This record gives sequence, structure tokens and C-alpha cells, in this order.
Amino acid sequence: MKKLLLTGFEPFLDFKLNPTMEVVGALEGSEVNGYEIIGKILTVDFSTSGQQLIEMIDEVKPDAIISLGLAGGRHKITPERIAINCNDGGAPDNQGEKPEGELIIDGGDDGFFSTLPILTMVKRMKDAGYPAEISNSAGTYLCNNVMYHSLYYIKEKGWTVPSGFIHIPASHELAIQHGKVPSWSQQDLTDAIKVCLSCLKDD
Repeated sequence: MKKLLLTGFEPFLDFKLNPTMEVVGALEGSEVNGYEIIGKILTVDFSTSGQQLIEMIDEVKPDAIISLGLAGGRHKITPERIAINCNDGGAPDNQGEKPEGELIIDGGDDGFFSTLPILTMVKRMKDAGYPAEISNSAGTYLCNNVMYHSLYYIKEKGWTVPSGFIHIPASHELAIQHGKVPSWSQQDLTDAIKVCLSCLKDD
């Protein structure tokens, strides 16, 4: 069976929990569209998170890679179109580091487009009743960082592994704690991501 590496992030900033961890935990070990889901959680650390993802890729040897991130404030599921070679974000990571416009990889491409079927993902989520749209900016925080690392590594290896990033809104539990963000039920978040996974080719 093919393997899909699905990653989420630990809590960060003033978000005391991260619903991506719950999505990954719910789908870990399951089968969707002919893929076995291998779930992993990344730290929120500019200096190590990208390398963590690369090590996970080497360990799992996946046939597809999807990373999830929390976009507190968004009210739709948003597959990202592009990752850029820039660490910034305007906020410190969980180690207190706050880069200001630094390159993720010296000499790396300016950007990489997602190789996931993001148009199909958005259409199928909408058809299933889930608000969704493509996002044209993954920002410059850790979500962009790990998306860039994955796509750069795949290019360097000469692989054709589909890879990309999807941002999700806050869960109701997080929204109650935070107080100022739109939210979905955790079950709807998980089910919407399952719709995205079902868009990967199973041949």
C-alpha cells in the first residue's frame, strides 16, 4: 500500500492547543484512497522544523506528503499555492527566535508551487459543504518554512512525490480558549482533510 506522510504542528504563540495535532492523531494509521496515513508532529522552531520534516520523509519514504498548519483567524480550509524562500513571520517561534527576512536555504529557488491537486481539493470540499479556497500565501512563518523544505528536498532528490501544505481554521475548543477567532468543529476539520486526501491519485 502507498504511504502518505501527514504532519501537524505543536501549539505555538498564544494558541494553547493546535487542532492539526488532533487531525493527525485521528487519521494516523487509517487508510484513505489507497494510502496508509503516517502521522507526525513538528516543532515550531525555525532552526529545526524543516530538517525534522526531511528526516521524517527519509524515515517514512512516503508516496505523498501533506503538512497541516493552523491559521487562526481564517474561516476556510485553504490549500497553499506556493512556498517562498524566506523566514520572517513577524513573531518568534517557540524557542524565541524571530528571523527577519532570512533565506530558508541559501542558493535555493525563490519559491516552489505545491504539487498537490489543490484545485480539485477545493472543489470537492465545497461540494461536500466545507468552506474552502486556495491561498496564495503561506506566509513566512513555520508553515511556509516546512512547505519550502519539503518541495526543495523533493526537487533535489529528483522525486515526483506530491507535496504541499494546507491551512485549517481553529477548532471550537481553541476558539473558546483564545476568544477571538472563527472556528470549526474538530470533526469537520478532520473530515474536510479526509476529502483533501481523497483527491490524491491512487494509481
